[in-house]
Amino acid sequence: MRGSVLRGRRMVYRDDLPEPVPGPGQVLVAVRACGICGSDLHFARHGEDVLAAGRQMEGLPAAGPGVDLSSDVFMGHEFSAEVLEAGPADARSNGGPDTDVPAPGTLVTSVPVLLSPTGLEMIVYSNTTFGGYAERMVLSARLLLPVPNGLDARRAALTEPMAVGLHAVNKSNVTPGETVLVVGCGPIGIAIIAALRLRGVETIVASDFSARRRKLATTVGAHRTVDPATESPFDGTSPAVVFEAVGAPGVIDDVLRRAPSGTRLVVAGVCMQPDTVHPFYAIAKEINVQFVFGYGADEFAASLHSIAEGEIDVTPMITGEVGLPDVGAAFDELSDPDAHCKILVTP
Repeated sequence: MRGSVLRGRRMVYRDDLPEPVPGPGQVLVAVRACGICGSDLHFARHGEDVLAAGRQMEGLPAAGPGVDLSSDVFMGHEFSAEVLEAGPADARSNGGPDTDVPAPGTLVTSVPVLLSPTGLEMIVYSNTTFGGYAERMVLSARLLLPVPNGLDARRAALTEPMAVGLHAVNKSNVTPGETVLVVGCGPIGIAIIAALRLRGVETIVASDFSARRRKLATTVGAHRTVDPATESPFDGTSPAVVFEAVGAPGVIDDVLRRAPSGTRLVVAGVCMQPDTVHPFYAIAKEINVQFVFGYGADEFAASLHSIAEGEIDVTPMITGEVGLPDVGAAFDELSDPDAHCKILVTP
């Protein structure tokens, strides 16, 4: 089987991967499209730091075995796929057919989690579980969502990042009449803007250094865009809610310093480096800070519905498409924010 794997901080093409075999309650699928996520780019460069931070963090259960960076790592969690065949009958079905499995040929997507008799594994970074940067992978039958309304595989693959944006907006408790500022117009910032527009928010301001990303922000629903190199996004704007979607050191502190009193700050950007903030800024202005991550299964399903119903047009986000041999080159191209928003891998 063909696929692209992380090896020594580089994505490497392989044509000798073993065929994945579905177990009880699992389904073999053929990947039709998989988006390259910014978290994949970060893991490729800073995998050691990501894993170390995970080991130090308390309060969350472990999801599957650890990752050995000296071996090939499988990635790709923004996918759509076609059902090929079901695995053996689940013991809970008493040996009968699993009626919950969509018929072969059905286009599906799923939250990136694989259920097994021994627990669960996130389909994000793994030495054993294939992700969407491969021709085929195994998914959990119970978590499959058939893609409705004839939605094509390319747009269906963007369900996952759009769910991240929807979750951030839901956590903000924003109302249509409030003014909102989105700092950072990468894929997550764009997903947040699209979710805000769907929510009916009447004033959405978007800030990014990239002219291309500012244009995309307007396309998906921003009412005004700002280049922070030439003007402060807070000039002439008094946002009730600020979404931080950059994930770089110093951004949170800068927002706390500039934001109006009573602002609700939602931090959606994933910063893996140590950061410094001045709590006094937030204390003096009684700023409420909400960190967000991921999404719920209901938000994932709602995002698929919104894309399939045409309520959100994700087509402008797709700025490139590559095959499995060119995933490494695509990772390099995505380091330039003016070059792309979302590149899809189509095996």
